[in-house]
Amino acid sequence: MLKARIIVLIQILAFTVASTVGTAQAAMIGSAEHFADSAREQQLARVDAVLASDAVQEQLIALGVNPEDAMARVAALSTEELQLLAQQMDEMPAGGVLGVLGVILVVLIILEVLGVTNVFTKL
Repeated sequence: MLKARIIVLIQILAFTVASTVGTAQAAMIGSAEHFADSAREQQLARVDAVLASDAVQEQLIALGVNPEDAMARVAALSTEELQLLAQQMDEMPAGGVLGVLGVILVVLIILEVLGVTNVFTKL
């Protein structure tokens, strides 16, 4: 009898858990959100292309920053930070590799001060 009660209680519990269905939420994605995502991807590709250049990588190594770490941190930037970085790159004169390095160094210092990274503890 006790065994039958336990089985019934387990079945009731299982049925109760199974019958609670979560609600699905869906919404239309507007053009602005769609294009914002593609703009971020384009900005990230431009910044990555600059970071991948030999001159920038040599400067990063000279400053004691691992180029892969710098690329990973740029990928982790928020959309606003990435937009600011890409905008500053657009405003620089051609061949302004040192300016890009300066901007990246400032971003890395800010991330270090906020405690997000440990880039400069190796120095």
